[in-house]
Amino acid sequence: MRSTKSAIRYAKAIIELSTDKDSTDSVAADMNRIISAGNETEEFQIFLNSPVIKTDKKISILNVLFSDFSELTMSFVELIAKNKREYLLVDIAAAFVSLLKKQNGIVPVTVTSAVKLEKQTLDQILSKLKSQVEGDFEVTEEVDPSLIGGFVVKMEDKQFDASISTQLNRMKQELAN
Repeated sequence: MRSTKSAIRYAKAIIELSTDKDSTDSVAADMNRIISAGNETEEFQIFLNSPVIKTDKKISILNVLFSDFSELTMSFVELIAKNKREYLLVDIAAAFVSLLKKQNGIVPVTVTSAVKLEKQTLDQILSKLKSQVEGDFEVTEEVDPSLIGGFVVKMEDKQFDASISTQLNRMKQELAN
């Protein structure tokens, strides 16, 4: 994130507002759509970053793009644009989703392996992690053949690398010294 502190501040504000108005689910769905728009098309981020397009024009385009958003989300998006922070919109949405998961006790975990793991193996890995973390896991599995074997687990700001490629690289470095 470019301006993490600002994005987190805005995300916290919209979480508080949506919680007060009991509309967290609809705002979360809207934020996920913003993230998708940012990830799917580079033009969306170029549009948000453009200093040439006037703020009122950006607001009207965002109103058309996201016409089915909740009233709270649209008001928030308009406020962001009026404050000249529209370039942070995708980052704010990502921070919102991340903070909401944390608030709800959901811990995102990414398990990357050289081949698709069997359910039993994945369950063993997750049970070892469960002792270190409170909350429910939201598991994303990825396959990366360059790992050769083993796996890499990413959880919050931690990473556990038990891949063969990393072990081989360590041995190469030790032998070179």
